[in-house]
Amino acid sequence: MTRIIAGFAGSLTLAVPRSGTRPTSDRVREAIFSALEARDAVADASVLDLYAGSGALGLEAASRGAAEVVLVEKARPAAEVCRRNAAALARAARGAAAPRVRVEARSVASYLESAAGGVDLAFVDPPYDLGEAELAKDLALLAPLLADSATVVVERSSRSPEPGWPDGIEPERRRDYGETTLWWASTADADQPVPPSQPE
Repeated sequence: MTRIIAGFAGSLTLAVPRSGTRPTSDRVREAIFSALEARDAVADASVLDLYAGSGALGLEAASRGAAEVVLVEKARPAAEVCRRNAAALARAARGAAAPRVRVEARSVASYLESAAGGVDLAFVDPPYDLGEAELAKDLALLAPLLADSATVVVERSSRSPEPGWPDGIEPERRRDYGETTLWWASTADADQPVPPSQPE
């Protein structure tokens, strides 16, 4: 069972696609959002949830105060689940102004090639079998859309190599949670060298 952990929609149960997705565990989502809120990266943010699956990451951000969220999911059944979950989250706002949530039922690359910039927070949670070259391409398409001081969180298998970071995205750290690894990165300072990311 997947639920919203905190915010105005805390404890809301989310639908999960029957197949083809790998929901981020509550433990990992809680770790992600604890770190994000410590850096004040959620409130009023423009958020992208790429390879959204159920939309749990983006909708968690919406519940915690993000201004707008885009869920990008090319699998039609999963995109429909995202829409249902977004509607449930809007109802949970109970008359308050709900954040804007939009579902894009198309590939990540197709969306990024035509998307507007100003993204403050991006979740990148592709299927574990997605090739490293395709992930690197998507990150390269994402980079010019990021706002200053944006945060990028990439979720991969602990057996996967470090993502190929493009110019404009600077890796910060790696965190391991069993079979899941989170790679944290942010908007790079073009005048500063990018340090290597070390496992912890």
